[in-house]
Amino acid sequence: MENFEVGILLMSVGMITVFVILLIVIYLGKGLIILVNKYAPEEVIAKKQPPTHSSGSNPSLPDATLAAIVAAVGVTTEGKGKVIKVEKA
Repeated sequence: MENFEVGILLMSVGMITVFVILLIVIYLGKGLIILVNKYAPEEVIAKKQPPTHSSGSNPSLPDATLAAIVAAVGVTTEGKGKVIKVEKA
Protein backbone atom coordinates (compact mmCIF):
# COMPACT_ATOMS: atom_id res chain seq x y z
CA MET A 1 0.00 0.00 0.00
CA GLU A 2 2.97 2.28 0.62
CA ASN A 3 4.02 2.06 -3.06
CA PHE A 4 0.55 3.08 -4.15
CA GLU A 5 0.65 6.21 -1.96
CA VAL A 6 4.09 7.16 -3.25
CA GLY A 7 2.88 6.70 -6.84
CA ILE A 8 -0.16 8.92 -6.25
CA LEU A 9 2.06 11.56 -4.59
CA LEU A 10 4.56 11.55 -7.46
CA MET A 11 1.76 11.73 -10.03
CA SER A 12 0.14 14.67 -8.22
CA VAL A 13 3.42 16.56 -7.89
CA GLY A 14 4.21 15.95 -11.56
CA MET A 15 0.79 17.10 -12.77
CA ILE A 16 0.87 20.23 -10.61
CA THR A 17 4.39 21.01 -11.86
CA VAL A 18 3.33 20.67 -15.50
CA PHE A 19 0.25 22.83 -14.87
CA VAL A 20 2.32 25.59 -13.23
CA ILE A 21 4.90 25.55 -16.03
CA LEU A 22 2.16 25.78 -18.66
CA LEU A 23 0.65 28.78 -16.84
CA ILE A 24 4.08 30.44 -16.82
CA VAL A 25 4.47 29.84 -20.57
CA ILE A 26 0.99 31.24 -21.29
CA TYR A 27 1.52 34.43 -19.28
CA LEU A 28 5.03 34.98 -20.65
CA GLY A 29 3.63 34.61 -24.17
CA LYS A 30 0.87 37.13 -23.49
CA GLY A 31 3.42 39.51 -21.99
CA LEU A 32 5.67 39.15 -25.03
CA ILE A 33 2.76 39.89 -27.36
CA ILE A 34 1.88 43.04 -25.42
CA LEU A 35 5.53 44.13 -25.37
CA VAL A 36 6.01 43.62 -29.11
CA ASN A 37 2.76 45.40 -29.97
CA LYS A 38 3.75 48.35 -27.78
CA TYR A 39 7.31 48.87 -29.05
CA ALA A 40 7.12 47.49 -32.60
CA PRO A 41 3.60 48.09 -33.94
CA GLU A 42 2.66 46.76 -37.34
CA GLU A 43 3.12 49.23 -40.17
CA VAL A 44 -0.09 50.43 -41.75
CA ILE A 45 0.05 50.21 -45.54
CA ALA A 46 -2.21 52.63 -47.33
CA LYS A 47 -4.33 50.91 -49.95
CA LYS A 48 -4.36 52.42 -53.40
CA GLN A 49 -7.69 53.34 -54.89
CA PRO A 50 -8.40 51.03 -57.81
CA PRO A 51 -8.76 52.90 -61.07
CA THR A 52 -12.27 53.01 -62.42
CA HIS A 53 -12.59 52.31 -66.11
CA SER A 54 -15.69 52.67 -68.18
CA SER A 55 -14.76 49.63 -70.26
CA GLY A 56 -14.48 46.13 -68.82
CA SER A 57 -10.90 45.54 -69.99
CA ASN A 58 -7.76 46.41 -68.08
CA PRO A 59 -5.64 48.89 -70.11
CA SER A 60 -2.42 47.97 -68.27
CA LEU A 61 -2.84 44.27 -69.12
CA PRO A 62 -1.07 43.24 -72.34
CA ASP A 63 -3.17 41.53 -74.99
CA ALA A 64 -0.96 38.42 -74.93
CA THR A 65 -1.50 38.02 -71.18
CA LEU A 66 -5.26 38.43 -71.52
CA ALA A 67 -5.29 35.87 -74.33
CA ALA A 68 -3.32 33.42 -72.16
CA ILE A 69 -5.77 33.88 -69.27
CA VAL A 70 -8.77 33.33 -71.56
CA ALA A 71 -7.15 30.23 -73.07
CA ALA A 72 -6.28 28.81 -69.62
CA VAL A 73 -9.85 29.31 -68.40
CA GLY A 74 -11.20 27.70 -71.55
CA VAL A 75 -8.97 24.64 -71.22
CA THR A 76 -9.57 24.26 -67.47
CA THR A 77 -13.36 24.53 -67.68
CA GLU A 78 -13.56 22.63 -71.00
CA GLY A 79 -15.15 25.59 -72.76
CA LYS A 80 -17.85 26.17 -70.14
CA GLY A 81 -16.12 29.10 -68.40
CA LYS A 82 -16.08 32.69 -69.55
CA VAL A 83 -13.73 35.52 -68.56
CA ILE A 84 -15.77 38.61 -67.82
CA LYS A 85 -13.34 40.79 -65.91
CA VAL A 86 -9.66 40.59 -64.99
CA GLU A 87 -8.43 42.63 -62.06
CA LYS A 88 -5.52 42.57 -59.68
CA ALA A 89 -6.42 41.15 -56.29
